[in-house]
Amino acid sequence: MASDLALPGLQQWLQAVIVHPGTVDEALSSPEAAAVVPPAELGLTVRPSATLTARERVGVYQDMYAVRLSEALEADYPALAHFLGARRWAGLVRAYLRDHPSTSYTLNVLGRELPEWLRQADSLPRRGFCHDLARLEWAMTEAFDAEETSRLGEADLAAVPPSAWPSTRLVAGAAVRLLELRWNASAWLDSTKDDRHEHPRPCRRDSWVVVFRHDYAVHRRELPRPAFRLLSDLASGIPVGDALEVALRRRGAPGPEALSRWFRQWAAEGLFSRLEVAKGRP
Repeated sequence: MASDLALPGLQQWLQAVIVHPGTVDEALSSPEAAAVVPPAELGLTVRPSATLTARERVGVYQDMYAVRLSEALEADYPALAHFLGARRWAGLVRAYLRDHPSTSYTLNVLGRELPEWLRQADSLPRRGFCHDLARLEWAMTEAFDAEETSRLGEADLAAVPPSAWPSTRLVAGAAVRLLELRWNASAWLDSTKDDRHEHPRPCRRDSWVVVFRHDYAVHRRELPRPAFRLLSDLASGIPVGDALEVALRRRGAPGPEALSRWFRQWAAEGLFSRLEVAKGRP
């Protein structure tokens, strides 16, 4: 009998009901829950209160879990939620959670699949824009949660002998994220910083963005395309000499002054955590 359930069985049943993405009746009838407590025997496990039936009492917990998941997603994607509006955002959350229910002990990773999931959301207005906006917001979330790594300063760069630079590799900090965007998502995100009531109209606009954490705050900055490509090559582990050679062959190649300025800025912002000098070098 359900009333004779040991604590582990009761916990298993309650979890199955609470995390089910459907209605409380669907949750109670789900295979995982019904195998432990048949819906018809709910009253033997959960007693009614003075004002609520057994089903309603269980429903309180299931409803609050869904609300908590929605709040967690909105905390990671506030601009996307604002762009879609309350009704459309609520529908998106329900659909996303059906496909990607929480399976981790932490809600920090709940929205990890949302940007890619949006690519398949056929009914979503401005789907390409929403995808880019979600990618940008998730990059900021990842930068915020990334582990703390050391920072490479100008003194570290100056200590490398000129002869060692071509084969030296720069290791990006754990919080650095690089994004190529096809929509004006970054500009739209800028417009949500204050109480503005006007936002730019979503439109096609290529931009190249670096997201990073500096002094315990997350920053994002648009880069010229040549700077972005060079930074991407360096962050991927390409030796400095090879990366510079490729950069100088590209259209709109930077001059020495620009290269020096970029390196100083990237070092000042802590984008790199360490140097890897090739063996046999000083």
